[in-house]
This record gives sequence, C-alpha cells and structure tokens, in this order.
Amino acid sequence: MTHRILLVDDDEELLAALELKLGKEGYQIDTAPDGEVALEKIRASLPDLLILDVNMPKMNGMDVCKALRSDDKTRDLAIIMLTARDDEVDRILGLEFGADDYVTKPYNPRELILRVKGLLKRIFHFQDNPGVSEHIEVGPLSIDLGRHEVKVEGEVVELTLTEFKLLSYLIQNPGRIKTRDFLLEQIWEYSDGVFSRTIDTHIQRLRSKLKKAGKYIKTVRGVGYRFEKCD
Repeated sequence: MTHRILLVDDDEELLAALELKLGKEGYQIDTAPDGEVALEKIRASLPDLLILDVNMPKMNGMDVCKALRSDDKTRDLAIIMLTARDDEVDRILGLEFGADDYVTKPYNPRELILRVKGLLKRIFHFQDNPGVSEHIEVGPLSIDLGRHEVKVEGEVVELTLTEFKLLSYLIQNPGRIKTRDFLLEQIWEYSDGVFSRTIDTHIQRLRSKLKKAGKYIKTVRGVGYRFEKCD
C-alpha cells in the first residue's frame, strides 16, 4: 500500500528536499505552500498523513490543526508538526491542538522518516494484521484494540489516534498509576516534563468523549492517571 503524505511549508527549498527524501521511501507526496491551500487539498482528497509547519503566512499550522480536528471528516488525520527548536510554546500548543507528533527544525531527515513510518504503522496496523483483535469491556465501555473502535453503551465514540492510545495504555493496566512522563514517553516518545500539561488536556477531552465512562479515568494528583472501574 502506497501512503499519501501532504507536506505543508512556505519554505520552497525545504519542501523540495522533503519531497525528494520521502519520495525515495516510496510515499506519494503532495505539497502546499500555506495553510489555506493545505485545507483545500485535504478536503478535496484526504491524505494518510500531514506534515505541517507552524509558522506560515495566511494561515498558520496551529489554525490548520484546529480546523482539521473540529471537522468530522478530518478529525482523525495523522499530523506531524514541524516547530522551531527553541520554541517550547509551539511544541506544547501543537500537541494540545491535536498533533500526533512533532519534529523540531532544523530536523534530522532520518528522524523525520522514522517518525513518519512509526505513525503510519500504528494507524494502519489493523489493515496489515486483519486477524488482530482484542476486546475489552468495562461497564458501558467497549474497546476493540485491533479495530481501534471504542463504544459507550453501544454507540461508537470517535477518538483521535492520541486519545485512543491514551485510553489503551490506561485500560490495559487497570488500577495501576501511569505517570505523565510515562505516558508522554510511550505516546510521543518524549519524557520532558515541560509537556506534562499536554497529557492533562488530552485526558480532559477523552473523558468528555467517553461521557459516563469518563469517570473511570482517575486523576492521581501530582503523579498521573489510572483506570479504575467505579459504580
């Protein structure tokens, strides 16, 4: 299966270099010079993954990310955000707005390629392994880990990849506390405490989407979270 990737950046040289490197890996590549053009292309034909720069004219990467996550047709699109190396605020906001991962600029091409491969592998794991299926049921909550499907009282709940991974780590270890740093390292492969509030934001959204089942995700103040069934 040839995956389609949309690259969005106002730096023409960077776009050309990325297109060449990812094309050599066998990906089908399209490009956009700014956020407005990117949204037009995404809505016309949904790619498998978006590599999105933060600082762009007309419409920046944060606004693009928010627009995609607020639209049912694009809310699950995989997004890797490119941020300036010294701009911690951009990295924090990018993850909080729904980016699945980030790479700092100037970036290591091999690191970016590995992150692209890792994210696509997680997303398309079930398609590549159709026999994989594991069901977990807790009260009104039902999870099919193979199909990445979550239901509450029989109704499908739409979760982003990041939200699904968070829920999976917690529910597969009921009663055990998962620290924020552990969750950051497992999901984004970063353990820097500066991103701790990112976990809190995603947990808050996850609880809201799970409705009555959201109460199973318990906060351990000053430490992290655990999944615990309660009446």
